[in-house]
Amino acid sequence: MTDGPRATWVEGAAGSLFDVDNLPYGVFASRSSDDEPPRVGARIGDLVVDLAPVAAGDMLEVGHVFESPSLNPFMSLGRPVWSSTRAWLTGLLTDESERDLVEPHLVPVDDVDLLLPFEVADYVDFYCSLHHATNVGRILRPDGDPLAASWRHLPVGYHGRAGTVVVSGTDVRRPCGQRREGGPQEGAAPSYGPSRRLDLEAEVGFVVGSATALGSRVGTAGLADHVFGVVLLDDWSARDIQAWEYVPLGPFLGKSFATSVSGWVTPLEALAAARVDLPGQDPRPLGYLRVEEPAGYDIDLEVLVDGETVSRPPYASTYWSPAQMLAHLTVNGASLRTGDLFASGTVSGPRTDQRGSLLELSWGGREPFRVGAGQRTFLEDGDTVTLRATAPGTAGGRIALGEVTGRVRPATP
Repeated sequence: MTDGPRATWVEGAAGSLFDVDNLPYGVFASRSSDDEPPRVGARIGDLVVDLAPVAAGDMLEVGHVFESPSLNPFMSLGRPVWSSTRAWLTGLLTDESERDLVEPHLVPVDDVDLLLPFEVADYVDFYCSLHHATNVGRILRPDGDPLAASWRHLPVGYHGRAGTVVVSGTDVRRPCGQRREGGPQEGAAPSYGPSRRLDLEAEVGFVVGSATALGSRVGTAGLADHVFGVVLLDDWSARDIQAWEYVPLGPFLGKSFATSVSGWVTPLEALAAARVDLPGQDPRPLGYLRVEEPAGYDIDLEVLVDGETVSRPPYASTYWSPAQMLAHLTVNGASLRTGDLFASGTVSGPRTDQRGSLLELSWGGREPFRVGAGQRTFLEDGDTVTLRATAPGTAGGRIALGEVTGRVRPATP
């Protein structure tokens, strides 16, 4: 069993979801001063450690990277630096003798604005939940096989738009596009207008730190060497636009208008105690996709619409692991860049209350479900969507991943 960290001297942080066994990184701007540039911080309890002055005061060799308005310079330094920096920060926050150095540079979370924490290089979204893929197949192809022939042999994915990845708290404009009024069935005439079936997708995203050369590959054992950390992610989806366009090349405009990520990036190292075995893979994957267990992660997600919980998807039920996603993403020689983002696809469990999208919760819009005093099938203008998640921490309690929230704004006239 992993020994838990020493107790922190930061008041209110010990035993919280942001104790020293978490310490996520983000980029923040002070609300009290327009003269201070955005820079890198780490969260402890309800406070942010302003890392640049602390690192300068302690003469940390790599401390200059914390002056950047992005995590990319820090992430590019690689796993040994990520690990040593985490150990340095943990020491500062647990050693009472370091209090005078750090305490002047602690800023309340409520006094800062979180910015997009990293510059997104490329964005790939996978489709790794067996329960989600099966539900969607049954909704869209009720008389056919819910899974494509390749689904159990490889992690299916698509390329998204890096430029439309936004930080939590950013409003999302309802997209416009082509859709068939009567659905995707043959014979209906397409029309143009705002999406009428706007959806959320509760996902887990993985942020690449260490790059690779074009033509090289990353095996399943290389996840921790290349993935810096984890974010919660909402892959907003216009289901009517998606249904009309996705054959034969897959999602395009139905997905590319917005993807929201949390402002905090949880280091992969912080999730060491959350590792669990995969739920089982049949048939056995090809050699390059085989993993040593535990390869999954025990992360409990929560989906809220207008403050009301509508679903609790369990990431531990996901069929394909992040190590397999990364291996498949690079098996053809595709390079990794610092800031690459790849996501799990919608996380759904076996129960009705574990479905990670409204498409599933409303069963294709045919079964409205209650939200507050009303009912929903898909998102309405003004709705606020929030994703939360926790996982086991190394101290024996739980840690929180950064929250993702976004409000739906009406389509542009």
